[in-house]
Amino acid sequence: MSSILVNKQDGVAWVTINRPEQMNCFQYETLCTLEEEVNSLAADASVHVVCFTGAGDKAFSTGADLKERRTLTEDQVRRNVRTISRVFQRVAELPQVTIAMVNGYAFGGGFELMLACDFRFAAEEATMGLTEVGWGIIPGAGGTQRLPRLIGEAKAKELIFTAKRMEAQEAKQLGIVEHVCKRAQLCEETEAFVERLLQQAPVALKQAKHAIQEGLNSDLRTGLAIEQKAYEVTIPTKDRIEALDAFREKRKPAFKGC
Repeated sequence: MSSILVNKQDGVAWVTINRPEQMNCFQYETLCTLEEEVNSLAADASVHVVCFTGAGDKAFSTGADLKERRTLTEDQVRRNVRTISRVFQRVAELPQVTIAMVNGYAFGGGFELMLACDFRFAAEEATMGLTEVGWGIIPGAGGTQRLPRLIGEAKAKELIFTAKRMEAQEAKQLGIVEHVCKRAQLCEETEAFVERLLQQAPVALKQAKHAIQEGLNSDLRTGLAIEQKAYEVTIPTKDRIEALDAFREKRKPAFKGC
């Protein structure tokens, strides 16, 4: 059985880290498989939303496989860190809307995978944090960069420097998690949000995401230019005309993604 499972259905790809007995932690092989799947999804025009989760009900992912790390040379550790950083950047760059469905523990790299997604839905029972400094290392898959951009420098430093473990509700209060619910309702709540996304025009969704992410890494003037170019991509689409026709005919648009 593969350590990464991908199930595609009706415009949605569900990506599951499938190592429940190991708390869905990342060994090198798992990272390589995840990279292959993410690269494939990036080129799949039939997929409009990508949801990441962990197998079982205990963990989303507890990050690096520490048993494997103990057996690695320093060069192999460097290889693993470069790989996980590259893979999570590919997740962040996916053109589709991405959601982390956090069903349990999310520590270290698991937390960093959450941060690489557009949205985070978490079970009330989930516990999470960037705990690396407690292991004599630092976050190496985007945590020191994405968390401050999400919640501000001082609070991010506090969480990282103290290796704080927090409950889902606290993460929501800090703005890390958007939605929290009982574990039994987590899949239902996530699917309801996904359905809202699927009702939108796929090309417009991708261009809106592109404009926001690229614009945030630029000054305002450059960001506005990026927005204009992204808007221009939507003008010749059939979906734009379909939306106007639907408005005139007082019905819901039937978008085709073209």
